[in-house]
Amino acid sequence: MSLRALSEALEKAGRGLSQDAINKIENGAKPDAKQVRRVDVDDLAALAVALRVNPSALLLPLTDDPSQMVKITGVGEVGADRAWDWVDGEMPIEQVKPGDPTGAILQFQVDARPAGRRMQLGAADG
Repeated sequence: MSLRALSEALEKAGRGLSQDAINKIENGAKPDAKQVRRVDVDDLAALAVALRVNPSALLLPLTDDPSQMVKITGVGEVGADRAWDWVDGEMPIEQVKPGDPTGAILQFQVDARPAGRRMQLGAADG
């Protein structure tokens, strides 16, 4: 999608961003970029709507290969599979001991989803 088309789609979504602002957002992925613009939560939501993806697709690489490392602020690097499990509300980002003796996974799933969605975890899989 061109900068112009994305800018127009964002305008229709109610979050107008100029082509220059979008270019600066894209520059943020380049380590040597001088002009960058950070994305706030409202920008992220509008970008996801305009691009017809979920916000997670803009936050993480489109792979769940455990050998591909993803940097998560506050945690460090984790495998892409673990990052996706966390963002999808399935597993805590912290490493869980084998057998989960403290119930950390269950507690995370309870805390990570509204009550009406908790029982749906994994339901689509089986």
